[in-house]
Amino acid sequence: MESKIAKALKMELNPVAIIFSDKKPEKALQFKEGKWGCVMWLFASAAKGKAAVFDRNTYGCWGGAAGLGFGNKYLEFLGGIDCFYYFLSSGNKNWDKGRAVAENIKPYVTKEFYEDFLEGERYLKSPELVKKFVEKLPMIEVPTEYVIFKPLKEVILEEEKPIVIVFPVNPHQLSALVILANYGRQNFDNVIVPWGAGCQTIGIFAYKEANSDLPKAVLGLTDLSARKHIRKSLGDNIFTFALPFKFFNELEQNVEGSFFERNTWQTLSDKDNIYQRDANIG
Repeated sequence: MESKIAKALKMELNPVAIIFSDKKPEKALQFKEGKWGCVMWLFASAAKGKAAVFDRNTYGCWGGAAGLGFGNKYLEFLGGIDCFYYFLSSGNKNWDKGRAVAENIKPYVTKEFYEDFLEGERYLKSPELVKKFVEKLPMIEVPTEYVIFKPLKEVILEEEKPIVIVFPVNPHQLSALVILANYGRQNFDNVIVPWGAGCQTIGIFAYKEANSDLPKAVLGLTDLSARKHIRKSLGDNIFTFALPFKFFNELEQNVEGSFFERNTWQTLSDKDNIYQRDANIG
């Protein structure tokens, strides 16, 4: 399927369709069962043209399972969910059980994970706040065996229906999408920026919006850990912009006649013009 939005944005990366399916695509990338991995690695692969697939045994990490829609896998975190509350905040070295678990897992985990387990990632101030965060996540159990990441250009709508379309975009493209999301509506708060993992802002937060009567877009990849994981494959200037499929179709109809046809966007999106302007200033 071709996208007017992607064409207007002059995207080098592919928009990625997220699809629920009971059929596993051939030759799709997939984590090995029981092996750790970041969901955003496979998102980056899909953005570059290679489909990926996940199931309830191949989701990469606990947060990834939650983000994809495979329920609350934080319950299976090393040492239990309480250890996760400390892991994401102040660290497990601050309580007896956490220290004991750390010693038990030390021979089996990476040095980086062990240090984070003890010292904490410190993304929230306290374990109590992490508990509240987990409780408020829009957890779901997807109704199918697989969740698929597929380049939008390869989607055949007669055979599959995306739940969400995710645009991997640079700051100029992100700005354009924020404008487009508000272009044809009477309310002007049609983009949300929830705090969560990179996979959760393209997954469960966007799934929730997909079930809304007036769905909003979800801006993501504000997760520092996810940014670290994908910087080699996508660079340092990419954010995600997740559109529930219904909203995507709405915005596809608004490209023609919009700011995309005017000089400001054309100048911003034309690298040669930008470089020439900067050279003239210098």
